[in-house]
Amino acid sequence: MRILLVEDDPEQLEPLHAALSEVGHIVDAVQNGELAQWVLSQRHYDLLILDWMLPEVSGIDLCRNYRKSGKTSPVLILTAKDTTIDKVTGLDAGADDYLVKPVDVFELLARVRALGRRSPLWQEERLQLEDLVLNLTTLIVERGKASIQLSTREFQLLEYLLRHPRQVVSRDQLEQALWEWGDEPESNAITALVRRLRQRLDALNASDWLETVYGMGYRLIAKP
Repeated sequence: MRILLVEDDPEQLEPLHAALSEVGHIVDAVQNGELAQWVLSQRHYDLLILDWMLPEVSGIDLCRNYRKSGKTSPVLILTAKDTTIDKVTGLDAGADDYLVKPVDVFELLARVRALGRRSPLWQEERLQLEDLVLNLTTLIVERGKASIQLSTREFQLLEYLLRHPRQVVSRDQLEQALWEWGDEPESNAITALVRRLRQRLDALNASDWLETVYGMGYRLIAKP
């Protein structure tokens, strides 16, 4: 999933960013509400993780404005506020879940998995196209009795393609989806990544499932 993480304390931001990235998520991490508001206007996110107390624009205001714009991706609020009134305020602003600081990383990852299950493509802990199955917690892809372990970047590409099955996705779409905000990929990065994933899928007799649609982009489509 692509996640926006907004936390103004670097000592809390960095370990959360690292933990989310390690399990395969693409995480845009910012430290104030005003910048977060701008980033939200530029990109689509599968999940927002917002600290309540942020400089300039609070996490609650970010959540409220996000919902007013008609966007429906899940929102998880992080805060030291733990009274019932505070929780009601967060939920009424449009939040889907609420985690009290200090944040336990394992609990955060469990909450993220739970919120991710809202995807219509979610099947337990996996994404699937025909008999090609990607495990979202182990980064292992299987077909029949064969399985391979993917690198984080290979996993991110396959996950994105499985969330957009049979659709042609452009290089620009992939760059926007797979690279963090402010991190520009090299000119041949997409080509090299597609080549690596195709080589990995060859072990599952599925390399031809990842098609190049010349002049347009790439498509993941099941083959007989």
